[in-house]
Amino acid sequence: MELYELWAHDSGRTFWQDFYVKFYQAFLMNDRWLQYLEGIGTTLTVTAIALALGILFGCLVAVIRVAHDQQRRGHKNPLLGLANAVCLVYTTVIRGTPMMVQMLIMGLVIFAHSRNFTVVGALALSINSGAYVSEIIRGGIMAVDGGQREAGRSLGLGYVTTMAYIIVPQALRAVLPALGNEFIILLKDTSLITVIGGKELLYAAQGIMNRTYEQMFPLFGIALMYLVLVMFFSWLLSKLERRLAQSDRG
Repeated sequence: MELYELWAHDSGRTFWQDFYVKFYQAFLMNDRWLQYLEGIGTTLTVTAIALALGILFGCLVAVIRVAHDQQRRGHKNPLLGLANAVCLVYTTVIRGTPMMVQMLIMGLVIFAHSRNFTVVGALALSINSGAYVSEIIRGGIMAVDGGQREAGRSLGLGYVTTMAYIIVPQALRAVLPALGNEFIILLKDTSLITVIGGKELLYAAQGIMNRTYEQMFPLFGIALMYLVLVMFFSWLLSKLERRLAQSDRG
């Protein structure tokens, strides 16, 4: 604090003195580091919610599309056909439009009167993620040996029960690396909820930039925070994948 007071109003300060003053303003003054910490908490919470709902939406869409494709000729279910058409439109529209546009539509049009911007942002991210997760899981389901479905039927299990307890768990395990990548993408995409007022990490940096009129330290700071989070979770995912691989060999 003493050094900051000494150098803050010194117009002839050196490069390192200027570095310290700007660093102090961006992270230490008025305990601003707490704002970054709160932003990280919101970022992780939104990521977890979006991933959980995205997997839920993805599993539902994937099961409907696979069930439709596996119908026998002459035994088409019209309701299943309608549900498949809705799922196909959903995945096509979501995968074919920018995430930023989807976020703005959710925040400024569909939920224009909501003030809970963070929850709206999490919902928008989960809807976007669900479209990509559905294709990941659909590929995993198709890769499961068809004999598994026959085994479920031989045990007297219905189609839904077989999918829920036999096929989908195996598919999720097979596509875990792809789901891990989706988690990393979601973690970084949480920065987009700032455009509708969501209070995550980028929002904290923008608030500090508006008060200090200094952009470099807050932006480079949160970039480093995102990088550390991504590296940490990538390490955790790699450990989980190795453990699952060892259990499969065992």
